[in-house]
Amino acid sequence: MAGTSEFAYPPCRLVKGSQAALDAALARFNVQPVDETRLAREDWRGWPAKRTTLAGEASVAGVGTFRGRERRTITFAPSSRPGWWIRRTDQPEQLDTGVDIANLWTSARNLVLRSGSPHNYLRMVEHIIALKAGLGLDNVVLRTNSGDPPLFDESSLPLVQAVESAGIVETAEDATYITVKEPLAFSGQRGDFLLFLPDDGSRRLRLDVAISWNTVIGDQRIVFDVTPETFRYGAYARTNATHRQYQLAKTIGLLFADTRNLGYNKDNIVIHGRRRWYCEPRYPLGDTGKFLEPVWHRAALDLLAALALTGPDRFVGTVVSYRAGHTQDCDAVRALYRNDLLKRI
Repeated sequence: MAGTSEFAYPPCRLVKGSQAALDAALARFNVQPVDETRLAREDWRGWPAKRTTLAGEASVAGVGTFRGRERRTITFAPSSRPGWWIRRTDQPEQLDTGVDIANLWTSARNLVLRSGSPHNYLRMVEHIIALKAGLGLDNVVLRTNSGDPPLFDESSLPLVQAVESAGIVETAEDATYITVKEPLAFSGQRGDFLLFLPDDGSRRLRLDVAISWNTVIGDQRIVFDVTPETFRYGAYARTNATHRQYQLAKTIGLLFADTRNLGYNKDNIVIHGRRRWYCEPRYPLGDTGKFLEPVWHRAALDLLAALALTGPDRFVGTVVSYRAGHTQDCDAVRALYRNDLLKRI
């Protein structure tokens, strides 16, 4: 069994990686305490039975993530097509790019979705498409005139607020759900792993996410059911960078095209060092001096983004993540399809 006595998980069939590495990582995970638990309220009845879309349009703008001196705008618009679609308005000759694992170009530093022309892409999509799974929003067209998304001091919360202002409504079509056929494990090479457990009949998604950093971040672990309430709470968590990474980007990084124009500053990312924070962290854990912003970002925005790559389907079940990251998330989702490990429910 994996997990604490409160959250114990059955043995999982290993799909990728080393069993010895998985066992060693599980041993560390099993003794890591849960810092915060946010399970669904008893009166929460789950996602609507029908597919959802937006009642109207809503736009949100901010400095460019990769072109920080320029303003970028994303518009959320209703759609009758199942799934999420990215429309580059500056490339009218190109078709919309579906938010689907088949259209993932790279996950090396961030998720980039692309289809058709090499120029028909959108970078750093994880902080946007996480809303698909986090808010139960099924059908959307994202309009943008650039492959560079906006960046916000409040992380993805302005995107959530834009969707809320547009209003989520039900369509006439039934929602579709997928889950894994059996408990599955993916082991990495850094003492990391992912576990996927089948839906228990509730058609809900539960995440148990733990991280471990050799900096002031330390060990952090949260368990929560994905609801609009918990996702909205987690959407305020910024991405993080070490103080060394930040200093390099703002000095030597000015010599290189891929880092010269980054829009990151001490307000829109959380910067940490071995013994201290270099900005004001969020999500304090009582008066312990511990801040859970990194693990909330990892769970609510990074991991949920990978689970949103299931096309028009809603992924349900339980996902356990220990020290994993973008590439392992996406490799696992791709492997679920390649090995026929998913089923409709």
